[in-house]
Amino acid sequence: MSDISSQLAPIDTLTPIQLGELALKINVWGQELGFAQIGICDTDLSAEEPKLQAWLDKGYHGDMGYMANHGMMRARAYELHPGTVRVITARMNYLPPEAGFAFNLKDPNLGYISRYAGGRDYHKMIRSRLKKLGDKIEAELKSLGISRPNSRPFVDSAPILERPLADKAGLGWTGKHSLLLNQDAGSWFFLGELLIDLPLPVDIPVAEGCKTCVACIKSCPTNAIVEPYIVDGSRCISYLTIELQGAIPVEFRQAIGNRIYGCDDCQLVCPVNSKAPLTEETDFHTRPSLKQPQLLELFAWTETEFLKLTEGSPIRRIGHARWLRNIAVALGNAPYSQVITQALTERKLSDEVDDMVIEHIDWAIAEQQSKQSATAQNPMAQNPSALNIQQPQVAVVSRKTQRVIRSVEKGLARDA
Repeated sequence: MSDISSQLAPIDTLTPIQLGELALKINVWGQELGFAQIGICDTDLSAEEPKLQAWLDKGYHGDMGYMANHGMMRARAYELHPGTVRVITARMNYLPPEAGFAFNLKDPNLGYISRYAGGRDYHKMIRSRLKKLGDKIEAELKSLGISRPNSRPFVDSAPILERPLADKAGLGWTGKHSLLLNQDAGSWFFLGELLIDLPLPVDIPVAEGCKTCVACIKSCPTNAIVEPYIVDGSRCISYLTIELQGAIPVEFRQAIGNRIYGCDDCQLVCPVNSKAPLTEETDFHTRPSLKQPQLLELFAWTETEFLKLTEGSPIRRIGHARWLRNIAVALGNAPYSQVITQALTERKLSDEVDDMVIEHIDWAIAEQQSKQSATAQNPMAQNPSALNIQQPQVAVVSRKTQRVIRSVEKGLARDA
């Protein structure tokens, strides 16, 4: 009995009409699989290579050595997966309902978690659906008597410049904060890629739409957006609270505020995000234990509780020690409280902390003691309601964050 695959025609026998029809079907299948949009582009990112090299040369990748480990392969999908001639890029919305951005940032006793991380880890889900998209393409070609394509899905899991590819595929434009922006969906979406050896027709990139707006640059708590479209990753709060393995530099700790896992500020002030739809994926909804969470409650989690309550969440990958490190910084930035000081002291004496965490706890205790001294020396701060002035917890929110809060309340009222 002959091998059925040997009876199938090679891919290069597909006509332009057949390829065009297949591209249309890929868009339909993508929507059926839950993607908000599908785009197709070629693999030429040669224009991005000098930009990537300059970014690396300036050390903007910080301790993320993996960013430099593969050289220019990040801009060469055909090297990452030999035979690739097209990249099918998909985006999936993740903005959860009742995001409560302003409410969260207003209260420094709450822990702020970037809204992409409150639900299920997106990597496996999107990769699985991209695999299914590849299976549908293979089944369609088989029905046409064509041999199977060589494809491979990626979701933030390989050395590939996903945002430039999505930009080239027409899913949006690269904003001044370096994130991809879509006129109808803002920036609250995940990206994934299916590398394939089919010469499908490509989509047309959209025009850059930021124009003169610099809201994201002005709002960054740590001034990480050093110039339009260039982010110094080593200053970014997402890097400091997620990627950085060791101690958070002291110069950035106060600016972090109550952000214990990532930061959304550059997205919160972006006017394009006023139109962003809520996700239809319930897996991306914020789980109860992470919805407007009290810092002291999170800080009290044992490692066992941390692993249990973050199971299936992207938060789990930073581990319990860095989780405590981040929360300790946020507690140091919170208004003075004897309860906070006591919690920090007790945690310092526990068996679950190492020297790195203890260093952050000591910093937080010193910050709390400084606030205590300032309050004791200021009679007005001890009884603010009687003098009709701001409560102490509002005073510890930086002016830049207060501007972000006002921007959210005005431009993202549904999600405030």
